[in-house]
Amino acid sequence: MFTVARGERRVPNLAGRAEAAIRAGAVAPAASVLSAAPGLLLRSADRLLRLASPSERTTVVDAVTGALGSASGRVLLSLREHVDNRLTPASARMYASRSRTAWVGPDERPPLPAGLVAELSSLLDAEISARLPASHRPLMVDPEVLDVALPLSGKATEAGFAVMPRGSRASVSGELLRFFTYWRQTSRRTDYDLSVLLLDDEFHGAGQVSWTNYRHDGVVHSGDVTDAKHGATEFVDVPLTAAGHYVVPQVNIYAGESFEEVAESMFGYQTRARDQGGAPFDARTVRARSHLRGQGRVALPMVFARNERGWQAVWLHLYLRGWPSFNRVEGNTFTTADRVRALMERRYLTVSYLVDRWRARAEVTAWDGRLPDQPVTFVGVDAPEGLPDGSETYTLDRLSELIPE
Repeated sequence: MFTVARGERRVPNLAGRAEAAIRAGAVAPAASVLSAAPGLLLRSADRLLRLASPSERTTVVDAVTGALGSASGRVLLSLREHVDNRLTPASARMYASRSRTAWVGPDERPPLPAGLVAELSSLLDAEISARLPASHRPLMVDPEVLDVALPLSGKATEAGFAVMPRGSRASVSGELLRFFTYWRQTSRRTDYDLSVLLLDDEFHGAGQVSWTNYRHDGVVHSGDVTDAKHGATEFVDVPLTAAGHYVVPQVNIYAGESFEEVAESMFGYQTRARDQGGAPFDARTVRARSHLRGQGRVALPMVFARNERGWQAVWLHLYLRGWPSFNRVEGNTFTTADRVRALMERRYLTVSYLVDRWRARAEVTAWDGRLPDQPVTFVGVDAPEGLPDGSETYTLDRLSELIPE
């Protein structure tokens, strides 16, 4: 012990021993070493399986199978989401940090064989299903919550109203989208700029609206505000007939305090009818409102995507580092499009996955607006009033409690 403390002798830790075995081409022994740390083994499973020879692959799968019962539910669900995205190389691979900044690079990993992905998925499904608690009450699920991404990381979201984890999707209806940002400076003049980047179906720039271009294809900016001593708000109206395939609102710091320094900063969106033009701000039309408290100088809270069923709002919760001052939408078109594409093409594990696992353990029904006659376990974006006594509700603020331990 003292020779190690004095630096006279080096003793590699478990991860070091596994890395040495991998570099020596001994993948199966590396998996055996990592079996002592089930979570680390499962996080390394993709790399081990890619490097393993056909004769070693069975040993690695056996080690992974043996580790499933000892790993946390979050690790199991993270691996399940991971293997679901490994049948084909991604067009871009995104690494999101705890501070919600992201780096995007090429995906140079070879895909995992379809049979191996199916085997791993089946093993994970069985283990996750076995951990779900048996419900003595029927499970009633609001269809609107099915596309909400499971909160596997606390850093993939923000505080606010009706805010969902990164990758969550929500349908958008109405005739007009209105984005808004509000900020209030603490001690020095602060200029935030709400902007909108339009992308086509190949994620190429198709136009922008900002303080440098107030109108484009029906999208209209409210005007530039450059000081927020008493608070300031900017709006952008986007008709749902706009030509862009992806609509990406962003908040740029042009000058002054960061998102973490200002007294308040937030982003939100409303759905409105065209005949409401010029009407006072109606808080009842606000669909979601998210705080902006990231470390970057450009905030990317959401993207709105058009598909065959209409428009969907998809939560990003990302920040670009940007420049210390003078950030504009024209200067980050490429980096924004890169991140939007990486997130839009990724398949996230959603609440619908857990609901499907629960069908074998409980009666599952869809919420259709009618109150049940008996106590239920309700899962939804919001809890309806008037549920029978003894019912339990899981809404957005409690979805993390559905993740098995």
